[in-house]
Amino acid sequence: MQSPTEAFLSFQTDLNTREDMANGTSVEEFILLGFPGTWHFRVSLVVVFALTYSLTVTGNTSIIALVWIRGTSIPQCPSFLCNLSFLEIWYATGVVPKAIGVMLGTSQSISFSVCILQLFSLLSLGSTECFLLSAMAYDCYLAICYPLRYSSLMNSVLSAWLVLSSWLGGFLAISPLAFLTARLTFCGPDVISHSICDIDSCLALSCSDTWPVELATFLISVIVVVATCVVTLVSYICTISSILRIQSAHGRKKAFSTCPAHLSVVTIWYGSAIFLYVKPSTQNSLDLNKLVNTFNTVVTPLLNPFISTLRNTEVKQALRRFFQEKWNFKGPH
Repeated sequence: MQSPTEAFLSFQTDLNTREDMANGTSVEEFILLGFPGTWHFRVSLVVVFALTYSLTVTGNTSIIALVWIRGTSIPQCPSFLCNLSFLEIWYATGVVPKAIGVMLGTSQSISFSVCILQLFSLLSLGSTECFLLSAMAYDCYLAICYPLRYSSLMNSVLSAWLVLSSWLGGFLAISPLAFLTARLTFCGPDVISHSICDIDSCLALSCSDTWPVELATFLISVIVVVATCVVTLVSYICTISSILRIQSAHGRKKAFSTCPAHLSVVTIWYGSAIFLYVKPSTQNSLDLNKLVNTFNTVVTPLLNPFISTLRNTEVKQALRRFFQEKWNFKGPH
């Protein structure tokens, strides 16, 4: 049985919590824990994150520069490659610098407004990537199945419209979710066991009803992730079936050369996105979500230049010609 003092303190705590919920958000900042462990373990992670981030920025910037210089040498639409590389740079930039600060212990706090802004930007960029990958799959379908008509079918107007629609669709789709998340009430605790603000951690810490946010997350995930995944898979199925109908073995090999690279990126991206977001509630372990989310936000942006682009035959040929021209121009005469 509680003493009068304990009963009074319990009543006062409950009263304060109710007042906080009535007045709005009581937690003004969150503490990010990152990856707990020894100092040497965290320093090792910092080195890995810094190296990965450097390669991500360098690789994707090189792809943008290459496509900008040698865009006419690449049969498939160069604007998709540039936009995907540009997106990956900002996607990694929104995660890695803050994660490094968290692991070093120099930047573990994040304000509520910045947390919501980071959540909105990362989810919006992720949604934009879903739309871009589906557009690239359709572009690949046109390039392989209609090579003679490709330049007229995928003209500058259509490519610009697809790119613009991907960016607008990505940010507009996440706006309702960010609005609902910003209206959640947080009464404490204020500790997030991650290096970024993710939707599952925010739902776990909220002391208000999270059902509207969970429903919005599920519906938006189905519309954005599942719908674009279906479009992407249908495009690749049609592409592969067309390749199999090519009589020449050399022609089949040449046409099929770019598909495995695209499929690798699509499988990794959509597999992790479906695991993280396409679910009726926050069922998964937060620690497991943290591992998958870290892979999705740190490693996946690095894979774009090295898997999706540099394994593209046309891009490699353009890169080879670029360096040959530079060598012939600057080399000894």
